[in-house]
Amino acid sequence: QVQLVESGGGLVQAGGSLRLSCAASGGSFSINATAWYRQAPGKQRELVAHLSNGGSTNYAESVKGRFTISRDNAKTTVYLQMNSLKPEDTAVYYCNANGREFYSGGLYRTGDYWGQGTQVTVSS
Repeated sequence: QVQLVESGGGLVQAGGSLRLSCAASGGSFSINATAWYRQAPGKQRELVAHLSNGGSTNYAESVKGRFTISRDNAKTTVYLQMNSLKPEDTAVYYCNANGREFYSGGLYRTGDYWGQGTQVTVSS
């Protein structure tokens, strides 16, 4: 069973940078579209960044110009580069990926997968 394992979260000061990673583990997997979400305490989950299978990107207005979503050439890892971080960026960040989990014989299953979440805390 494929799982997405997140890493890269932590505590940074305002104006600093972090890069979050989301790596497929436990099977043969190829990412199609992918996205990062975040949820701050007491707030609903929001979409932060989206990357289509074709490479188009979209960002929440609050992070536009500061965050960059990308994936590696093998299409097994997703990244979120976060620059000029602000205290309001503090949240648990979750990666989501639609992709193909491959089986023997060349068959595959397309599905949505989620990371376990990683805490990002930005101090003032």
